[in-house]
Amino acid sequence: MKGIVEERAAMLGEYIIESKATVRRAAKKFGISKSTVHKDVSQRLRTVNPALYKEVRQILNTNKTERHIRGGIATKRKYQMMKKRLPR
Repeated sequence: MKGIVEERAAMLGEYIIESKATVRRAAKKFGISKSTVHKDVSQRLRTVNPALYKEVRQILNTNKTERHIRGGIATKRKYQMMKKRLPR
C-alpha cells in the first residue's frame, strides 16, 4: 500500500509540471481531494523525488501569486453575464 502513495505523488507532480495545473485541477483530473493532492506534492514528493518536488513547488508558487488575478477575472465574467441576462 505504501508504494502506491509514492507512485501517486510522482504522477501528480509530473502532471502538474506538464500542464502547469493548479492543485484543484489536478484533484479533479485524478479524482481525489485537494487536500490529498496538496499533501502528496508538498510532503510525500519531497522525500520520494526531491528534484521533481522543486519543480512542482515553483509552479504552485506561481499559481499562488496569480490566484487573486484569476479570481478577479472570474468575478468580472460573472457580473458581465449577469448584466447580459437582466431585462431592460
